[in-house]
Order: sequence, then structure tokens, then C-alpha cells
Amino acid sequence: MEISVIIEKELAGKVEKRWLKSLTDKVIKAQGIGDNVEIGVVLAGADRVRQLNRDYLGHDGPTDVISFSAREEPAGESVNFVQPPDEVLHLGEVVVSYPQAVIQAQEYGHTEQREIQILVIHGVLHLMGYEHDTPELAREMKAREAGTLRQIEGRD
Repeated sequence: MEISVIIEKELAGKVEKRWLKSLTDKVIKAQGIGDNVEIGVVLAGADRVRQLNRDYLGHDGPTDVISFSAREEPAGESVNFVQPPDEVLHLGEVVVSYPQAVIQAQEYGHTEQREIQILVIHGVLHLMGYEHDTPELAREMKAREAGTLRQIEGRD
């Protein structure tokens, strides 16, 4: 498994790169995708995430996590994970807003580490094709997030 982790300079020391890589590894394994996967995770500041949200998603405001899929799929089609010719599944990149994670951790009454876990899970699920555009899809995604969190915490 190839996991690339980037932590913006301004956030140095806030989160251990090794922990973020281990977390991502656990999330990928919990999804049963396999070991031949490539993914990037970025821990970024609020301004950078807002810029990405505006430039790529058309929403000029803060957000907690953005996923950029490396796979081209028409909207609404499910992911079937056919291996590409190099046999590496290139998932894409998950960008987590550290400042937003801090705010949300305080709002929800848990640690920043737990909030980052939730956001990485959420981002990976988006790369797998999960969405939350309707109440039914949102419930399905939320259940998958909760199950994955329990699994990586060893409570499942």
C-alpha cells in the first residue's frame, strides 16, 4: 500500500505524519479494498481548504474534508474496483482541514484525533463512491463511517 502524507508547514507538530499514515492504512484495510492501493492524505490550513472548495467544488466557504478521486466515473455509477493495468488501485487524495477539525472536535465534545479519524474515514468513503446527497445515502454513509471507526478503534 502506498500512502503519501503531506502536512502543511504551518501545521508541523500538530499531528504526527506516522499516525496519519497508520490511520489511513487502517481505514483502507477496514474497507476491504486490498493492499495494492495508492492514496494521498493532506492536512491543510483553513485558507487552503477554502480555496480548494471554491476552485474545484464551486463552494466559497470553509469545509472539513475534500476528496479528489483519481478515477473517472460518471455520476451515480457504483464503484466496482476493477484493477487498472499497473494493478495498483489509484484512489485519489483526501484533504483535511486541521482548523475545522479542531472546531468540530470542540463542538462534538471529543478529541481532535478522533475528529481527524472521522474526517479521513469520510474522505476515503467519498473516494470509494459513497455520497450523502439524499437522506438515504447520508444514513448509509454515516453507518459505514461509524462501523469503520469502531473497527479501527478495535471495538468491532
